[in-house]
Amino acid sequence: MGRSRRTGPAEGGQADRREESKLALARLGAWLEERGLKHSRQRDVIVETFFAMGGHVPVDGLVARVRTLDARVSVATVYRTLKLLSECGIAVPRRFEDGQTRYEPATDRSHHDHLICTGCGRIVEFENERIEELQQRVARSHGFEVDSHKLELYGRCDRCRRAEAGTKDARS
Repeated sequence: MGRSRRTGPAEGGQADRREESKLALARLGAWLEERGLKHSRQRDVIVETFFAMGGHVPVDGLVARVRTLDARVSVATVYRTLKLLSECGIAVPRRFEDGQTRYEPATDRSHHDHLICTGCGRIVEFENERIEELQQRVARSHGFEVDSHKLELYGRCDRCRRAEAGTKDARS
């Protein structure tokens, strides 16, 4: 029925992320060449770091990690590179309720939706065929054809609810 996966550094194996990074670099290189844009070592560092981080990467987090590898990389270079990754279909920008744009790898990934904890910010991806079918049925019943969609559910994860309950118990 449904599958979920947590995102972040623990998601996927390092070897898988390195392979995904290599494929993305090749795809980006071809895309840049088609448009007469230059390929740079700084872009490579940004792409490799982006894929190594996995999950939903906030720009400031990527900047900080990239700068540990090359202090000369500017914030603007990171933003421009993420924009290029998005334009060539390698990354997807996600704007959740907190207003911060995060990017997630788009290479060979199936459609998925998100559970977002309003306490700790953890993001859990999930897939559910019944939800997808229901959305299509609702759209059809209104004479609507869906081109794309996103489903984001906001609430508190188990860990945050338990911590909150523990704090309340301690105050009692």
